[in-house]
Amino acid sequence: MRIDLKANEVVIKATDTLHTTGPDETRGKLIMTNQRLYFKPLLNSDDHRGFEISPGEIRDILLYNVMHFIPRGLELITSDGKKRRFLMKNRNEWCRQIARMC
Repeated sequence: MRIDLKANEVVIKATDTLHTTGPDETRGKLIMTNQRLYFKPLLNSDDHRGFEISPGEIRDILLYNVMHFIPRGLELITSDGKKRRFLMKNRNEWCRQIARMC
């Protein structure tokens, strides 16, 4: 899986995730660079579901539990009010890293 990096952009970390915003769920990779967060779907047919979020667009970072007790959820709320929800391992570390970007 490849993404096109911008000038002076470096990948910091990446993880497998399930993007669960809206009625559809999309498996993919959440990629953090020194300039943005990028979600890339695993299936090429889902490329239209890929998106990026710049640090300046992130208003809130929330943690939530799946089925009320599994600590795997990370929710990003953007400045325009959109909610992006992800299920992942190491959500606390991701939360810290994203907060540092902002």
